[in-house]
Amino acid sequence: MSRNIYESPFNARYASAEMLELFSPDTKFKTWRQLWIALAEAEKELGLDITDEQINELKAFKDDINYELAEQIEKETRHDVMSHVRAYGAQCPKAKGIIHLGATSCFVGDNTDIIIYSKALKLVKEKVLSVISKLARFAEKYKDMPTLGFTHFQPAQLVTVGKRACLWIQDLVLDCEELDFVISNLKLLGNKGTTGTQASFLSLFDGDHEKVKKLEKLIAEKIGFDKVIPVSGQTYSRKQDSRILNALSAVAQSAYKFSNDLRLLANLKELEEPFEKNQIGSSAMAYKRNPMRSERISSLARYVIVDALNPAITASTQWLERTLDDSANRRISIPEAFLAVDAILNIYNNIADGIVVYPNMIRKRVMEELPFMATENILMEAVKRGGDRQELHERIRVHSMEAARMVKEEGKPNDLLQRIANDPSFDLSYDDLTSVLRPENYIGRSKEQVEEFLNEVVKPLLEKNLTKETHVELKA
Repeated sequence: MSRNIYESPFNARYASAEMLELFSPDTKFKTWRQLWIALAEAEKELGLDITDEQINELKAFKDDINYELAEQIEKETRHDVMSHVRAYGAQCPKAKGIIHLGATSCFVGDNTDIIIYSKALKLVKEKVLSVISKLARFAEKYKDMPTLGFTHFQPAQLVTVGKRACLWIQDLVLDCEELDFVISNLKLLGNKGTTGTQASFLSLFDGDHEKVKKLEKLIAEKIGFDKVIPVSGQTYSRKQDSRILNALSAVAQSAYKFSNDLRLLANLKELEEPFEKNQIGSSAMAYKRNPMRSERISSLARYVIVDALNPAITASTQWLERTLDDSANRRISIPEAFLAVDAILNIYNNIADGIVVYPNMIRKRVMEELPFMATENILMEAVKRGGDRQELHERIRVHSMEAARMVKEEGKPNDLLQRIANDPSFDLSYDDLTSVLRPENYIGRSKEQVEEFLNEVVKPLLEKNLTKETHVELKA
């Protein structure tokens, strides 16, 4: 690593080797050569004067890129595609004349992009599924552990730890659906020519429209695609890029919500992200266990969400059949969105695999707030014993307000139960009241919702997309 020039943090700190490799120059240029081979093979099969010897020569050097020569030619020509056409031709003198035959730069540029984006989206989806699998295991384990629910970050009715985790999973399930849609609808540019009319190919095939149409299908099949964009200018519609970034933004949004929730719960000392034995939380405050991984998710997610504006603006501002103001922006905004989401999901997987739960703190907070939530049940029990519902409702309201004041203003424990027990209007002893305060009676269908969601939605999703990673998690 050179320390005297800038290096992207995605390379140095965040993204995985597998995602970095997908967006490497080597992957790009090797894919260009695969496309040139597919083009030559398809043109030969449809009758052009191309020999097996020429194609075999191309195949012999498909992964042996002479970068130094290509870079030297690019300095002279200032054209990246032509520099690689000529460098490839220098290695393959017999095939030199048929490399890139009839094509324009976007044939290799745009088609390569879609090939790489497809692989990258599939990698993102695998990592989303891995997070889902880990969170599902967590939700199952804690499906019936009561915890205080919050609305507006104010105490609300009880939920369970597992039920809350299902909120995180649900967002990721929606993201999987979006990723599936985008992946299944990706379309190659195909071989459209300089303005999308395929005029150069029509000339090559002496005006045979059917052969030109067949050529496009053959090339797509050879590189593993079944969809080609039906009409285009010189490039495929940049709305495809916008659709891709929106899907990545959706994943970032889900991770952002999770990371914020975990940061709040860490402050409440109920849940924590994993914390290694020798990890340092603060350079000044040695006792601290800052939620640094969750904060990193939040930070990177914010970048992706904002970055999704780039392809939206690019798609909006393309002129007629082609303009080059998309190029520099796309080189940065799209790969970095993938690298950022990759980093987010790596961290999310790490946290999901080791969320720390503090049951005693969770129960303590439940029991501090439960008396307020149990007032309806207490009221009904007192009415059963002959009390007047309207009178008791007013008395319990007054007791609740005073108990809340003592907690907030004087920092004293919640003594609502004792106040009610001391009020003869209710005819309830303290023991009678505490028997009402069983947290599991206030979680509604939380446990059942977790079970139903995992069995009816999550497990079928994981089994449908079974990989080694999800298989391990399902069996764990």
